[in-house]
Amino acid sequence: MKKANRNAINQKIARIKAGGIPRVLDLFSGCGGLSLGLMAAGAEIAAAIENDPHAAKSHGLNFHAGAKEHSMARDITQTKPEKLTAELKLGRAAMAFDIIIGGPPCQAFARVGRSKLREVAEHPEAFRHDPRAKLYIEYLDYVTDCAPLAVIMENVPDILNHGGHNIAEEISEVLEAKGYTVGYTLLNAAFYGVPQTRERMFLIAYIKEISDKVIFPAPTHWVDLPSGYDGSRAVALKIVMKAPTVASHYQEAPQAIEDLPSAVTAMEATVDLPHINARQLLQEGGLVRGARRFDQPMKYPPPRRLTDYVRLMREWPGYTASPMVNDHVIRYLPRDYQLFARMNPGDQYPEAFLLAENIFREKIEELRFAGEVVPENSTRWKELRASIVPPYADNKFPNKWRKMEADRPARTLLAHLGKDGYSHIHYDSNQARTISVREAARLQSFPDGFIFAGTMNPAFRQIGNAVPPLLAKAVGGVVIDTLKTLSEHHDEKQSALNAKNK
Repeated sequence: MKKANRNAINQKIARIKAGGIPRVLDLFSGCGGLSLGLMAAGAEIAAAIENDPHAAKSHGLNFHAGAKEHSMARDITQTKPEKLTAELKLGRAAMAFDIIIGGPPCQAFARVGRSKLREVAEHPEAFRHDPRAKLYIEYLDYVTDCAPLAVIMENVPDILNHGGHNIAEEISEVLEAKGYTVGYTLLNAAFYGVPQTRERMFLIAYIKEISDKVIFPAPTHWVDLPSGYDGSRAVALKIVMKAPTVASHYQEAPQAIEDLPSAVTAMEATVDLPHINARQLLQEGGLVRGARRFDQPMKYPPPRRLTDYVRLMREWPGYTASPMVNDHVIRYLPRDYQLFARMNPGDQYPEAFLLAENIFREKIEELRFAGEVVPENSTRWKELRASIVPPYADNKFPNKWRKMEADRPARTLLAHLGKDGYSHIHYDSNQARTISVREAARLQSFPDGFIFAGTMNPAFRQIGNAVPPLLAKAVGGVVIDTLKTLSEHHDEKQSALNAKNK
């Protein structure tokens, strides 16, 4: 590490020891799920870089009161650390941040191929103009130039087995060579109070003067995960389990125990929000095709006993709910509302397709009793069928649709919510619809006072891409506690390192 950066690290450690609040830079920030969690854990969100204009605006609105310089989209490949800190008037890059969070999109790593990422790190100029590795290089440049005391990275579990190579391990080796103590694991959001069984890789790194070990947060909730998660986890961990000595930075996640409080369910997370009866709205003309803007606020239902989770979502410090819900909007899916009403909890596309076929046959019989015979394969028959039955074979997208169970956490929310939302059909058959923007936010643990810029589709995409704030808070809390506690022993650790290097 550069001598100037070593001096910066010492100064930052001294600042934390004196009671300074850790300052965070969020790279690839999205709307700010990681940022919100770190802020709730006691950090200051000093800056962020996000390429998507809607997400960048959301981040600026929620963490910097909409300040223009903090709300603009930035391309990390065009924004060097000193340029960022100059634009935001934060001083030298090496002194501006204590923690860097976020992570380059995993596709950027995967397209590097089987060449080791540490080779990219050691010979960056050879890869500087290669779009496959560019985001990774820029991320490493920020770690090098900003000299953070800690790094937090989040990504999909497949980063442990992407095209046959363990990207998280290779990232760990690069960070270790830069002077960091590193560890990574898989954490499931449902074990940390999030009403969603979202599994993700988390990597934590500390500058070696701070700590020689990495720990991850202990679970606060218990849930018996669906069987599919065991299979997915086994695939992700295949390389780790095959060669555990090679994956030396991997750690088993802290285990949840059944004595913990039960995981937050979908109903517990959303039951207080205004009911939206999609079929009734459609009949009354209150639901039409077109962009869904957040310009028709809805009142919360009359006061009732709130679950602990709902109370947190309404009263989150700094993000207290207003008397109205602004983004409780849903998709226009008129063909499927009656189908949603008849689906059972846990039903997926094959079950939905069979139900649709039954509804169609019932309609044909109803018309026959009314005196109208509809010949099979006639134009009228085809039009009627198309108005009821989805156009895909029942084996085409078996997992694309799913009706949520009220008494369990939701399955993983994805950015694909921005396209159709069928992966999260509301558990309440009376409402018979896919979830709203605000319900998606609740399932990700975004408080009601958190603002999403743009219309419905961009908001869904931001939510699906985000790190659940409550999970981020758990991870961030461990990191901040480590900085504050272990920085107290910095002088003795520094003396030991100096003696070792003589």
